[in-house]
Amino acid sequence: MTDKTPVAPWYRQPWFWFVMSPLILVVCVSLSFVTVSVFYADDRVVDNYYKQGRSINQSFEQEARARALNLAAEVVFDPVTGEILLNLSGDGALPAVLHLLVGHPVNADQDQRVLLQRVRDGHYRGDLTQAVSHRRYLTLLPDHDASQMRSAEWLLRGEIHFDQRNRIELRPTDRAP
Repeated sequence: MTDKTPVAPWYRQPWFWFVMSPLILVVCVSLSFVTVSVFYADDRVVDNYYKQGRSINQSFEQEARARALNLAAEVVFDPVTGEILLNLSGDGALPAVLHLLVGHPVNADQDQRVLLQRVRDGHYRGDLTQAVSHRRYLTLLPDHDASQMRSAEWLLRGEIHFDQRNRIELRPTDRAP
């Protein structure tokens, strides 16, 4: 007694799909997670964290110099035109050019470096290259190579939420070196 019914090929067997469907689904989801992690990686994670940690003392020294010079800056952003107006006060001679680094908290592609030219004593002006919103980190440096932030004579830092305001006052922090 033999059954002469033809056997369906493997891809038409219900048990094959019952066993393989979860495995195929896991592979697809894993590939999508890998794709997202590669294309949307966190830009703020530093490769050489030891070197960054050691150079924090330089930042403390720069802030101490800003405190000794009694530096303070008021920065006003115009959200419509992208214009930046800055009033800098302090003891001693003020530089002719300032650099304002506008850093995005997560995406380094949205960071901006703005060159501020002196309009008159203590008053500077510059323009953003693209519109800004949400939270940003601000770093004000005197005229030098802005890519070498650690070599600046002094610096002022701050954080602004553009959803709440367009004006901020930058002062040196009270941290001791």
